[in-house]
Amino acid sequence: MAYKTQALFRDDAYLRRADATVVAVNDRGGILLDRTIFYATSGGQPGDTGHLERADGSSIAITATITGESKEEIIHVPAPGQGLPAVGEKLGLAIDWERRHLLMRMHAACHLLTVACPFPITGASVAEDDSRVDFDIPDASFSKEEVTASLMDLVRADHPIFTRLISDDELAANPGLVKSKNVRPPVGTGKIRLVCIGDNGSVDSQPCGGTHVKSTGEVGEIHIGKIEKKGRENRRFRIRFGPMPAV
Repeated sequence: MAYKTQALFRDDAYLRRADATVVAVNDRGGILLDRTIFYATSGGQPGDTGHLERADGSSIAITATITGESKEEIIHVPAPGQGLPAVGEKLGLAIDWERRHLLMRMHAACHLLTVACPFPITGASVAEDDSRVDFDIPDASFSKEEVTASLMDLVRADHPIFTRLISDDELAANPGLVKSKNVRPPVGTGKIRLVCIGDNGSVDSQPCGGTHVKSTGEVGEIHIGKIEKKGRENRRFRIRFGPMPAV
């Protein structure tokens, strides 16, 4: 039986705490709740860590969050050797906010990179301090300095970042919204979540289920740490926080 978890983070990525009820504990000890603020690993963004607070004052450390039989089933993976809650038990939820906020800033930075480098995406991975986006680029005409300057122009402009929903038909009518060369957004639910940058999405709009900051200015200072050749037409751009190191 697949459960459907209400994903509170989709409407408000800034929720740090919430309450929820246990609906199941699977045979591997994974905890399923009726709703959650914990993002599950997906789309290159790692799942949240944090803890669940019990009524007796004890807590259950959560070391990973993953999806189950469907994207809507979110499983909270506890650290080994802890007591597990009972079905129906009410818990307080608390994510590791500092880690999440770094991931939100980085994920938004990856979106900005796809604006600075408007080429098909062949892969991506978001991390707290070093993220990457791979592009299908036939030549190596981009320099770290040029791309960093473009990124920081977008950051300093402090464009708003927001989400909106479109229908499957709207997506089909606007295939350019999908930047990934190999991965298509899930369809069939009738609603596709777009992450938009700029007034009315004027800077960028693309399907994404991840968490992001509210404005490009909140991303902070970033730079391209390295551009790597990964195959004949594949270039890997690594994004890091802070100013570009002096040569």
